[in-house]
Amino acid sequence: MTEPAAREVIPGPDGRLRCPWGLSAPEYVAYHDTEWGRPVRGDTVIFERLSLEAFQSGLSWLTILRKRENFRRAFAGFDIAAVAAFGPADEQRLLSDAGIVRNRAKVSAVITNARAALELPAGLSDLVWGYADADPARPAPRTLSDLPSQTPASKALSGELRKHGFVFTGPVTAYATMQACGLVNDHLAGCFAR
Repeated sequence: MTEPAAREVIPGPDGRLRCPWGLSAPEYVAYHDTEWGRPVRGDTVIFERLSLEAFQSGLSWLTILRKRENFRRAFAGFDIAAVAAFGPADEQRLLSDAGIVRNRAKVSAVITNARAALELPAGLSDLVWGYADADPARPAPRTLSDLPSQTPASKALSGELRKHGFVFTGPVTAYATMQACGLVNDHLAGCFAR
């Protein structure tokens, strides 16, 4: 039995083939086409993506994507030093902010992770990029079913982050961050963005 076609690339309104999730909501089109899987470097952008992926845990990514600008405002543009300096009053402010996901454990994790990131000798970006997909010959996934939720590299990255004091960064969150930051290319075979 073959898998449903919706699990493979599908043409968008412009005729270009895309990963099917990239057409499931208008916000996803731009995110899929211009951000997801595109390599990004820099401590601030990596910290933002890691934080947002932690907030996404148990929720739809669309929920996070729609609130992303609110998260940026609430968390000082994900400036690591600024977030690391947040105190109890900031935490209460965040928990009262209806524009973000008000989960105490996740809010606290972002602050904890900012403090941990400040202590990294080479910075967060270098640490995360140390786990980039080193196998350019890895075959492109053909269907959504071919995409793992975690990999040995994401398990190793998660362990390294935890060793440095990061929280809410399990292997699934680490892998989602790797996908979002372009450490792996999980656009499906045939997707124009691959």
